[in-house]
Amino acid sequence: MKFTAQQIAELLQGTVDGNPEVTVDKLAKIEEGEPGALSFLANPKYKHFIYETKASIVIVDKDFDAREPVAPTLIRVADAYGAFAQLLEVYNQIMLNKKGVSPDASIAPTATIGNDVYIGPQAVIGDHAVIGDNAKIYSQVFVGDNTKIGNDTTVFAGVKIYSDNQIGAHCVIHSGAVIGADGFGFAPQTDNQYKKIAQIGNVIIEDHVEIGANTCIDRATLGSTIIRRGAKLDNLIQIAHNVEIGENTVIAAQTGIAGSTHIGRNCMIAAQVGIIGHIKIGDNVKIAAQSGISGNVKEDAILFGSPAFEAGKYRKAYVHFRNLQKIVDRIDAIEKKVGN
Repeated sequence: MKFTAQQIAELLQGTVDGNPEVTVDKLAKIEEGEPGALSFLANPKYKHFIYETKASIVIVDKDFDAREPVAPTLIRVADAYGAFAQLLEVYNQIMLNKKGVSPDASIAPTATIGNDVYIGPQAVIGDHAVIGDNAKIYSQVFVGDNTKIGNDTTVFAGVKIYSDNQIGAHCVIHSGAVIGADGFGFAPQTDNQYKKIAQIGNVIIEDHVEIGANTCIDRATLGSTIIRRGAKLDNLIQIAHNVEIGENTVIAAQTGIAGSTHIGRNCMIAAQVGIIGHIKIGDNVKIAAQSGISGNVKEDAILFGSPAFEAGKYRKAYVHFRNLQKIVDRIDAIEKKVGN
């Protein structure tokens, strides 16, 4: 689809400096701009590219002052970066605006399918499953029996959602994610073997949650594993049975959270963090990458290290750790003098 500079300016509440009828049908970085492309300038380090770019339209801050002739049409806005982000969202919605049910999809007769949905080839919708209005279920997605998916939720190709789970509205689940597999529950026996404990709970994902590719969220043993409203989970995360993630908490890749741990709202957990089971982490907690959490954490804490402790103390201790050999050598020298 093609858009004129005037149409884009009206969408972004900006003004046109140049030809309002020039059209674009693609997006590009300013240094890679070409005819027919739309770009933006927000970082001053890239300012020199605006005099070289071949892009047809460039979004700039309204106070941008060109010191040389500029070939592209400019759209002046209050915040170029924010405006371009808004435009990317609109572009993404257009690109992903699929509707219709593929004849190659397998949909149980007892399933309920909402209005204006998209269900791709080889998708499987189980008995008594519910797919909300405007939901998008891409190819090779499996939706188990009695699972509910809310309005405007997108489930990308290859996601597997087991039975009896609940997915809210306006969620995004990326390819390869597995929702509702069995939790890791085994009872040790006297003969050193393990007896599997049936996992008969489910997973509840509230509204506006995003789940990254190949992330696994296990069903509860009893009750529910819960991801609260607005939480964002990166790729390759393991959420064990009966875990609860609070509202608007963000978790980066390769983090693992053991069973029955409760994490508060508005937390920020960096990559490769390991969290043991049956503990509580308060609201507004920040945990640095590769930290190991082995006990309860009070709200507003900032943690670092493995096992993790308060970040300021960790940094002071780490200074001594880096100088450990020098400290040992000094102690050895003192001991020799005392011994002599």
